[in-house]
Amino acid sequence: MKGENDAVYRRKKDQSYYTNRHSCFLLQYHMVLVTKYRKPVLRGEVRDLVYQIIRDVFSERGLNILEMNGEEDHVHVLFEADPYTTPGELVNVVKTKTSRFARKQFGETELKKYYWKPLFWSDSYFITTVSENSLETVQAYIHNQ
Repeated sequence: MKGENDAVYRRKKDQSYYTNRHSCFLLQYHMVLVTKYRKPVLRGEVRDLVYQIIRDVFSERGLNILEMNGEEDHVHVLFEADPYTTPGELVNVVKTKTSRFARKQFGETELKKYYWKPLFWSDSYFITTVSENSLETVQAYIHNQ
């Protein structure tokens, strides 16, 4: 996991927290994004593209996806972040990039029957922290979507 100025955070053996010279943390989040009007557009190539872009955004930021899955109208992402990642800003980046690429590639084909305007995601989103006690439960829930 990378932090500010590309500082690398590591986990020591038998330790659940990330550390570096100046900090120790474990920040885990559960994020849910819903398609506009809950249209079932996350299937086939659209789903593959959106999931790949989400993985790319997290990889670029050095964030660790623990689980990602969803249904045709929403996606769940369980992830670990560093202290410099603002959850709301991350959601904005993910929604912007995935929407832009999906509309560019599928706006005149798969998405056209659902959206007459350049839309993709609902304006709202869900994000919550996950504790060590609930991590396995949330991970299993997402995995079984």
